[in-house]
Amino acid sequence: MMEEEELEFVEELEAVLQLTPDVQLAIEQVFPSQDPLDRADFNAVEYINTLFPTEQVSIVSFTSVVSGLSYKLDDNIRTVVRGQTNVGQDGRQALEEAQKAIQQLFGKIKDIKDKAEKSEQMVKEITRDIKQLDHAKRHLTTSITTLNHLHMLAGGVDSLEYFTSRVKAAQTELGQQILADFEEAFPSQGTKRPGGPSNVLRDACLVANILDPRIKQEIIKKFIKQHLSEYLVLFQENQDVAWLDKIDRRYAWIKRQLVDYEEKYGRMFPREWYMTERIAVEFCHVTRTELAKIMRTRAKEIEVKLLLFAIQRTTNFEGFLAKRFSGCTLTDGTLKKLECPPPSTNPFLEDEPAPEMEELTMEKGDLDQPKKPKAPDNPFHGIVSKCFEPHLYVYIESQDKNLGELIDRFVADFKAQGPPKPNTEEGGAVLPSCADLFVYYKKCMVQCSQLSTGEPMIALTTIFQKYLREYAWKILSGNLPKTTSSSGGLTISSLLKEKEGSEVAKFTLEELCLICGILSTAEYCLATTQQLEEKLKEKVDVSLIERINLTGEMDTFSTVISSSIQLLVQDLDAACDPALTAMSKMQWQNVEHVGDQSPYVTSVILHIKQNVPIIRDNLASTRKYFTQFCIKFANSFIPKFITHLFKCKPISMVGAEQLLLDTHSLKMVLLDLPSIGSQVVRKAPASYTKIVVKGMTRAEMILKVVMAPHEPLVVFVDNYIKLLTDCNTETFQKILDMKGLKRSEQSSMLELLRQRLPTPPSGPEGSSSLSLLAPTPEQESSRIRKLEKLIKKRL
Repeated sequence: MMEEEELEFVEELEAVLQLTPDVQLAIEQVFPSQDPLDRADFNAVEYINTLFPTEQVSIVSFTSVVSGLSYKLDDNIRTVVRGQTNVGQDGRQALEEAQKAIQQLFGKIKDIKDKAEKSEQMVKEITRDIKQLDHAKRHLTTSITTLNHLHMLAGGVDSLEYFTSRVKAAQTELGQQILADFEEAFPSQGTKRPGGPSNVLRDACLVANILDPRIKQEIIKKFIKQHLSEYLVLFQENQDVAWLDKIDRRYAWIKRQLVDYEEKYGRMFPREWYMTERIAVEFCHVTRTELAKIMRTRAKEIEVKLLLFAIQRTTNFEGFLAKRFSGCTLTDGTLKKLECPPPSTNPFLEDEPAPEMEELTMEKGDLDQPKKPKAPDNPFHGIVSKCFEPHLYVYIESQDKNLGELIDRFVADFKAQGPPKPNTEEGGAVLPSCADLFVYYKKCMVQCSQLSTGEPMIALTTIFQKYLREYAWKILSGNLPKTTSSSGGLTISSLLKEKEGSEVAKFTLEELCLICGILSTAEYCLATTQQLEEKLKEKVDVSLIERINLTGEMDTFSTVISSSIQLLVQDLDAACDPALTAMSKMQWQNVEHVGDQSPYVTSVILHIKQNVPIIRDNLASTRKYFTQFCIKFANSFIPKFITHLFKCKPISMVGAEQLLLDTHSLKMVLLDLPSIGSQVVRKAPASYTKIVVKGMTRAEMILKVVMAPHEPLVVFVDNYIKLLTDCNTETFQKILDMKGLKRSEQSSMLELLRQRLPTPPSGPEGSSSLSLLAPTPEQESSRIRKLEKLIKKRL
């Protein structure tokens, strides 16, 4: 098995070492040798058999053969080793020779490149002159061609000038002939007019259409002037039919003339001359001039009804012209070019109907929806009615008088009908007079915008402002119920009532509903006034928009809203005063046990439950103002409660616990104030809740400090500083008074407090420490109470 494996290995090795004939031939040429060992077909067995043909020879010559082979191998090895000795030196020499050859090659290449560049430069110099000659030839050819064309052009221009002069002369002569024909066909006033047009004149119009435009304009001008000559005679300034009360006859006359023209001359003039429209436009210009002249002369005779009648008839006629004609001939510059406003991106705007289709009455809230500004689509708007604009002061004065009478009627109606009935359903009772006022405002605005969009609209806006303020003063503010004392001070009657033990006078249910109704009306007027301002800016000219400003009137309604809320707050606040006074007069040091809430808490809750549901239901449509009422009441009631809390002295531990229970009850009622007595429970606004929690928590902290033992002093003072973030010596002294401590005991505690209070920072932040020197609201309230007691004693 081993021999077989060795044979296989030898065969594989021979197969790998087998070279191709070409490779073998190349090797023999490079290394020629006669040694059998160097042959490609060397066979070891044959070579051995050659050396040892027989056994005897093998035995005899074995030693000599081996010695010979050994010598031969040693000689070959020696030769190879010696040959390798000089390989490094030969290699370096060959590398140096190669580098020298490369340098020589680069030198030759550079020489060849230099010679090539010189040759190229020589070729350029040779061809430069040739190119110059080519350019000169091309330019010369172009110049000759241009001169030929110029000569031909000059000849053509001369010919055209000659023929043009002949054509102009022919056109001038033809135009004069056409004008003469029209003059003969339509003679001036005083001569008899022919019965109708002729085919010659119709063809003459076609010819004039391609002649000098002045010929066409002259024909149109003379024809229209001759056609309207009768109008100037019939409606002269001294004629009775020329006055405004018979303005219909003017428009009836032109309508008849237009019909007569269509029947007689409609086919004589080309359609693109728009002769019917031109006659109507010229009639409008003449009428505007004549009306302006006669109104200047008889200005004192113009009355509102007469003026509105004339304007109404005139705008109707302008609407008739807009339906009949396109307005393409309005190029005299007398009318403003109407530009469509850019499309609005507000998705809540609605398209506004055309002014002539818009009704002059509107229901309540008709102005609530803003609408897209829309330019008038009547190109003839103002072409005649523009003459009435200087006399619109009569209309403005009339509206001033009418609005004054309307306000007086509102005042009389309110006094006669009395305040609105209490509201039994959710939603504010808005006074009906406000809707009537804005209905009339819209009527006036629409009428005036149809008459003029200039200065009269500004004058009308001034009138609007005047009577918006009067409505706010006379109807709203003037009808608010009066409190016992508007300044919040004391009166003899209030002191007597308090001394007798009776409750402070409160608003009745009707008065509460009236205040809420006035508040809702003021809110409606505020929103509608803002929309009125926007509508006025849409109606007026762009150059006058900045003069439309109703901010002052909106501020007036805002003041009415604030006054109404303040009245509601004062009423509820005053109703709670007796209960707070009762709280401060109780003997809290004699309370022996903690029970349910005290009677004064029940009284406060009763007043809140009586007033708040009425106010909330009547302000259901204006929830934000009901929220303002709640916030203002909390800001008024809580400081007053704390002030009366300080008056509860001396107070025992059990009394402090009872007050703490009462304070918590009031806190829960105040937190539930916005939805108290309502079947639908809503979460109170976060802004209101924050005020109540902050204020009532301070009251609770004051009572907790009162309940704490005052010894050791350091612990008591530190507890006070920790519980009350706005701690100061005055509040601390009041707490000590509530605990019933003597002044001698208080002095050491106050000194300790001053030492342990954190030092205020310097600069603007430290200015808060100065507030200790200034009288606080609590101090002011204490002084007022002292004054009350002094007056009561004297009474």
